[in-house]
Amino acid sequence: MIADQSKNVNSSVRYEPNEKPPIPLTIGLGLQFAILCVGGTVLTPAIVVNAGGGSALYLTWAVFAAVAISGITTIVQAVRVGRIGAGHVLVMGSSGAFIAVCVTAIAQGGPAMLATLVILSSIFQFVLAAKLSIFRRILTPPVAGLVIMLIPVAVMPIIFDLLDDVPEGSASHAGPMSAFVTMAVILAIALKAKGVMRLWAPVAGVIVGSMVSGYYGLYDTASIADASWIGLPSGDWPGFDLSFNSVFWTLFPAFILVTMIGAVETVGDSIAIQRVSRRSPRAVDFKIVQGAVNADGLGNLLSGIAGTVPNTTYSTSVSVTELTGVGARTVGVALGVIYVILAFVPKGIAVILAIPGPVAAAYITVLLALLFVVGMKIIINDGIDYRKGLVVGVAYWVGVGCQADLIFPELLEQYTGEMLKNGMTAGGLTAIVMTLFLELIEPKRRKIEVDFNVSSLTQIREFLEKFTTYCGWDEKMAMRLESVSEECLLTLLASSDKNTRQRLLLNAHKEEGAAVLEFIAGGGEHNLQDTITFLGEQVEDTSTEREISIRLLRHMASSVYHQQYYDMDILTIKVELPT
Repeated sequence: MIADQSKNVNSSVRYEPNEKPPIPLTIGLGLQFAILCVGGTVLTPAIVVNAGGGSALYLTWAVFAAVAISGITTIVQAVRVGRIGAGHVLVMGSSGAFIAVCVTAIAQGGPAMLATLVILSSIFQFVLAAKLSIFRRILTPPVAGLVIMLIPVAVMPIIFDLLDDVPEGSASHAGPMSAFVTMAVILAIALKAKGVMRLWAPVAGVIVGSMVSGYYGLYDTASIADASWIGLPSGDWPGFDLSFNSVFWTLFPAFILVTMIGAVETVGDSIAIQRVSRRSPRAVDFKIVQGAVNADGLGNLLSGIAGTVPNTTYSTSVSVTELTGVGARTVGVALGVIYVILAFVPKGIAVILAIPGPVAAAYITVLLALLFVVGMKIIINDGIDYRKGLVVGVAYWVGVGCQADLIFPELLEQYTGEMLKNGMTAGGLTAIVMTLFLELIEPKRRKIEVDFNVSSLTQIREFLEKFTTYCGWDEKMAMRLESVSEECLLTLLASSDKNTRQRLLLNAHKEEGAAVLEFIAGGGEHNLQDTITFLGEQVEDTSTEREISIRLLRHMASSVYHQQYYDMDILTIKVELPT
């Protein structure tokens, strides 16, 4: 029986990405996004520069560049230029994941060293986007979640130092009271409020905390009065450090790792935004995911050229889109334009920069606490067994130990320099090594590579017969696998580029009571997963014979997962033993 597709329709979605809401609504939502996200975009580079010992002139430049680049890349994410951008509302802003490594880069090598490190590490983000299909076995959810959990471990010592960042002569309880009120307001609203009101908790907390700090004389109103309404920042571009000294080689691996993990976070956001932006469910379009990661890489590249902190997608995009039901990309364009305009309004930025250290510390603490939970969710949602648990547990405590200089600090410094003193690097590398080891000890996948055409069906049938015999299954299972493989091949061929000679790689391995077939071929447009999901919708160019064939595949396969990238299609089919 064909399921009623109306039951799967998300009626809360008012505007899909390609639709255009009224201009007042578009601008209003753009302003809402800006108010929610501009604090993190401005405060992150401010914390990095202040903690790293940067000058006041460099601070104004870094903040200006961060806001302007966030606006540009938000527009690129929305409009999708070629293979760069998601074509969805994905807010870009300064990345908190880079706080620890950026502080170290400024403190040890200066802003020019930071610029060089950000530029070179951004290249790996473009590589990851281009070869996302390959990296899926290395940057697994447990690895990504683990590194996200270690970000607060590396950053919190820096944040806690801000709690004492008050002018000399201030009351002893001024800092603690400002921080306490800020956190109390944020937590009270976040725990009590529902729906869209909960998103305003950080903004409300910072406003109330700043008012309390102003009462104690901590809020710097003089800098706001001195700032002009419109103009360019007074700071200078820091340039590049091309000496490639020991500081560079010590920090470069950490920048690469954090860049890759930031890309994994973008992957998650780009998958989630697709799900909340459409009325009817569709299979995840990994070309959109690749576009989002490319735009993230563009943002990091521009940030490096400008000499500021890298940026990334904000998960707030998903929350606000889901709550408002507006996924129109015009909202992303409006937000980006607002960001760019704000960059040239020094007085507006000065209002945020004047926020006292204790208030900023309380605000960032809540966000980092949520970031830790996000990492946990990524790991748990992927399904955790004793192997994954062991990888995460060991790697996490290795990261904590190295961050605190508790694991043979002299020995590690002798052989690795400062590289493994960063908890994210040490824990992340430990998780990656253990994940690669798990790949090596897994039962060997049987594989065959053939020409990507119909004539290869004979070779595929012979391969599956041998695989079935190897697994000890009967003829019924062999026939089922052959039927499934034939439909998969024909479906991939139907959407492939007929003008290029391609190859097909078929992997097969045994799971408990089932076989898993993985077809890897050149990229195409037709998604089999969507076809099966919406089999009840009559498509004009689908013949009766074709529909019957896909219905049989749906009957024989227990799951169909079709990942489409620019360079290849990966079609994973799970076939259970017939009963």
